[in-house]
Amino acid sequence: MEQRVSLITLGVADLARSRRFYEEGLGWTPSPVSQDAVTFYQLGGVALALFGREALAEDAHLAESGPTSGFGGITLAHNLRSKAEVDAVMAQAERAGGRILKPAQDVFWGGYSGYFADPDGHPWEVAWNPFAALGEDGSFKLEG
Repeated sequence: MEQRVSLITLGVADLARSRRFYEEGLGWTPSPVSQDAVTFYQLGGVALALFGREALAEDAHLAESGPTSGFGGITLAHNLRSKAEVDAVMAQAERAGGRILKPAQDVFWGGYSGYFADPDGHPWEVAWNPFAALGEDGSFKLEG
């Protein structure tokens, strides 16, 4: 198996609500290949999909236990070029209906980050990492 991720799918309770959050709130543009039951967003070399939570559980042959009430063991991260950009995105997410989990602040590893949850509770880290510059196209490259 090649060392890469192609698509991240988030199970959502209300696809229309989630689309409003990502598109109207965060300013994302859906891919033209999106369909009624699933919405795709191109994120550089990776894509994000929003798919009904129950349908996703059924497709993966997993038991659906209702909306997430705790930590599901995964976070998504969005890295930026400055602390000011982190603050702006955190404010944008909150205005769009996201819930701030951890306000942006200087962190132990030398960067600056905060966390918000989208309307379905998926946690996003918004970070500036002085040790990992982003490419002009926003690509993230681990250096070492």
